[in-house]
Amino acid sequence: MAQKIIIDTDPGQDDAVAILLALASPELDVLGLTAVAGNVPLSLTEANARRICELAGRSDLPVHAGCDRPMAGDLVTAEHVHGQTGLDGIALPDPTMPLADGHAVDFIIDTLRREEPGSVTLVPIGPLTNIATAFERAPDIVSRVARVVLMGGAYFEVGNITPAAEFNIYVDPEAAAIVFASGVPLTVASLDVTHRALTSREWVEAMRSLPNRCGPAVAGWTDFFERYDREKYGSLGAPLHDPCAIAWLIRPELFEGREINVEIETEGRFTRGMTVADWWRVTGRDANALFLREVDRDALFALLSDRIATLP
Repeated sequence: MAQKIIIDTDPGQDDAVAILLALASPELDVLGLTAVAGNVPLSLTEANARRICELAGRSDLPVHAGCDRPMAGDLVTAEHVHGQTGLDGIALPDPTMPLADGHAVDFIIDTLRREEPGSVTLVPIGPLTNIATAFERAPDIVSRVARVVLMGGAYFEVGNITPAAEFNIYVDPEAAAIVFASGVPLTVASLDVTHRALTSREWVEAMRSLPNRCGPAVAGWTDFFERYDREKYGSLGAPLHDPCAIAWLIRPELFEGREINVEIETEGRFTRGMTVADWWRVTGRDANALFLREVDRDALFALLSDRIATLP
């Protein structure tokens, strides 16, 4: 049976590629998308989520708007990476499919209470505000979650928004602390693995040449997205962060990692939002996450190519 998932997202070009991968994969049953403020404000992330669904021919999917700010503090966004719309690189029309009724947090709670315990995986690829709020509001759902598979954090690569913190965790470290302490099985697609998933010109041009609308859209997003990483890191391509979380659900054998303890720094003057990953198991704290570090890059991009080619 296909794995039932809810994608919690703040699109974002790499979020968009992740959503397309999920919608193209028969191994996954996407129950809905929940939007959160992150890369850009909520008014843009919820509209972008609907644009992506329409691009993929899935206007039947419910898209719920969620939290418009972190649990504590002010919202930090990333227009410097993703552009003013969050999906700069191609022009997409305004979505015609409506937002689904109800708040994203209520959708998460209601879905987990309705479905069989252990049958729904949550896939947050943005800040963890919606997930943590649902856990706080309805503690009974925590034991019903099969797993949380998230993109966020770093250890060896350290930070991409501050010297110590990865963006998704930094935006709402209080929410991340709740999720990491929840006891739900966690898989963490960190910067350590996503920075090994770099695009190439050959792959981007192959996307552009696909005789559908999704392939050229991916190429346009990647053209825009790559410029930031070329300028910052001197890399030849851009890391497709969020697709790694989806790919792990489909082909976990492509990845290597370690079960370790991860704590979230919420108070440090210089380290707020840091994922304190006990990679070498020196603290004696119990493992609470499968922390991914390696990926078969060529197999990952072959999977993306194969699946995106099946979309409209």
